[in-house]
Order: sequence, then structure tokens, then C-alpha cells
Amino acid sequence: MKAQFTGIPSELLKTHQTPCISLYMPTGRRHPENLQDALHFKNLVTEAREKGVALTGKREMQPLLDRLTPMIDDHDFWMHSLDGVAVFVSPGMFLVIRLQEPVTDYVGVSVTGKFYLKPLLRIFQAADRFQALALTRTDVRLFEGNRFRFDEIRMAPGVPKNMVDALGSEITPPHQTVASFGGADGGGSMRHGHSSRKDEEELDNERFFRAVDRAITEFHSTPSGLPLVLAALPEHQSLFREVSHNPKLIEDGVDVDPRLISSDELRLLAWEALEPRWTMRIDEAVARYEEYRSKSLGEDDPFLVAKAAASGKVWTLLLDSEKRYAGTLDPATGKIVPAKDDSPTAEDVLEELALLVLENGGEVLVLPSEKMPSLTGVAAIFRYA
Repeated sequence: MKAQFTGIPSELLKTHQTPCISLYMPTGRRHPENLQDALHFKNLVTEAREKGVALTGKREMQPLLDRLTPMIDDHDFWMHSLDGVAVFVSPGMFLVIRLQEPVTDYVGVSVTGKFYLKPLLRIFQAADRFQALALTRTDVRLFEGNRFRFDEIRMAPGVPKNMVDALGSEITPPHQTVASFGGADGGGSMRHGHSSRKDEEELDNERFFRAVDRAITEFHSTPSGLPLVLAALPEHQSLFREVSHNPKLIEDGVDVDPRLISSDELRLLAWEALEPRWTMRIDEAVARYEEYRSKSLGEDDPFLVAKAAASGKVWTLLLDSEKRYAGTLDPATGKIVPAKDDSPTAEDVLEELALLVLENGGEVLVLPSEKMPSLTGVAAIFRYA
């Protein structure tokens, strides 16, 4: 069955050529909190070097370290941070993700072909994540977040930032001719355009919106899988939707000039447009769980769910955003060993379980506690009995 939910980038879930470096650190959003971020990162790279060389040798590690080192002096990157950053490096991959929630320091070097992904789970699998496209003829901006956190994100180089960027010299010029009418002195002149300026602007808008739609779909909507809310003037809303082929663009938008509102106002208006869809999506997932459970294809006992996940039987896992279960999970057998104490540093079985489901091709959806159909922190739908 095809996955329906979005979350951790699929390429991170694959097995990679080793070694694999996973690096997490908190960052400051503003000056002066972010002044030490580059130095902090440098120290973590040093830690990665020490761990990696001890594990695999300098020859294997150096090419990966050579990809990390330039980030230390990237002043522009550190001046535009959010609450955290995650960096993943392997011989065939280099991925940097700005995070909208803080994370604790972590440096891991793996020879299993897997990245360390647990810190991403509750951020990226949350059901309320979305993107918003703020669109005018002179400005294109993209935001991402959820109903509580919302930030402008850097668009891919292929996304036009305005009409001139998209069309360049191809913007329709005002073709005009001059004809003379009137008396002998030729005093009455009248201008005749080959097409009205309004028609020319409409043509420019259409071509511009097509270019924006193609780029946003290719570079942002398809990779993220997130629903997209359009914020634009009413007349631009209708035209953009006529030319759009983006399956992630939702029907309801924000009918306003996005230049006239703050990002926080945009977040509230975008969530207002998205919330009915989000509610329906959650209700459908919960109803599907109840239906499958009535057929003995649903379970909320973490011990039974873990065994099913280890054998690849879990199709969909609903995870409580607030629940934690201290302990360890054997991914080969699904056996759970509870921790002796519930310390904040203990491993979380539910997160390990979620990663196991994802790695075996299942879905994970993180829900608010009030939306969960169980009290255990998990609710699973099985592929088969």
C-alpha cells in the first residue's frame, strides 16, 4: 500500500555507503545568540573526526570531513539559522536541514549504512506541518512550519523570486502604434495598441505563475510532500490555480496581498485554511485504525506492535506526540526491554519503534494526545494478520 503521510526525507531512510556522519546541534535565531554557532559546529566536526578516524581510519573519513569544514566559515549560513541544524554526510550524500525546534548536541559515525534520525521524528512526522507560498508579481516567498512555528525558508535556486527573474527579456512589451486623425493641421493623434495593456499583463501573469508553479512543485512540494497554502490577491489566486499542476496545493487559500501582513498573521490565516483538511485527515486515520482493529488488524499494545513492526507487518503507526516509553527495542526481534528508571536521557522505545516502521516501508503519523485513539502512545494498523 502506498504511503499517504509526509515526514523524514525518504533518502535518509535508505542504506548508504559507509561511513555515515549524523550531526545535530542547537542554533541561535538572532544576534548575539548565534555568534558562537560556527565555533560550536567546528568543535562537533572535530569530535566527528576523532570518532570516525578511530572507527574507520583517516582515509575513509577525510573526504567527508572535507565537505563539513567549509560550513564552519559560511557566515551567511550561521546568520540565518533557526532553532537547530542537522547534517548528514556519507560518500554519496550531503544534506543539511535547518530545524524549527531545538535539539541537543549529537555526533555519530556509523558503519551500518544508517543515519541517526530519532531527533527528526517528532518534528518531521507531525501531522500539522505545511508550506505557504506568498505570491505577488514582484515577490515570491516560501514559508514552512506548523500551526505554532512558522518560518520563511530558502527557496531552491531554480525558483524565480519575481516576474523579471522568471521571464527576463520575455516580458511582453507594450506594442503601440501612432495614427493621426483630425483637420489639416493633423492635430488629433490617437494611440492604438496591438493588444490592451490588461491583456499583456494577464499573459505575463500566466507565464510567470506557470514558472513558479513548476519550480515550487519540483524543488519543494514533491520532495517535502507537504500541503501547500497559497497566499495571494483574489485575482491571482484564480489564475494561479488555473495553471497549477501541483497536487499538494490545497483548494482554500489566503486572499490577501502577502506583503501587507506579518509572517505570524500569515501563519494564522494559512492554518485557518488548512485546519479543516488536517482535521479530516486525522479523523480518517483514526477511523481506519478503529475499522482495522475490529478485524484484528489493529493494535495498541507497544509490545505486540513492536513484534509486528520487526516482521514488517505494520502499515500505519499513529504516535502520541507527548508520550515517551523509556527502554530499548531490538529491531531484529521487536523485543522491548523497559528501562530501570525513566530518566530524561533514557532511550525512547516509541521513537525506535517509529523508525523501525519507517525503515520497513510503513507510515508514521505523530498526533496530538487529544486525537490519539489509545492511551498507550501507539496505535498500529497491520498489513496482514
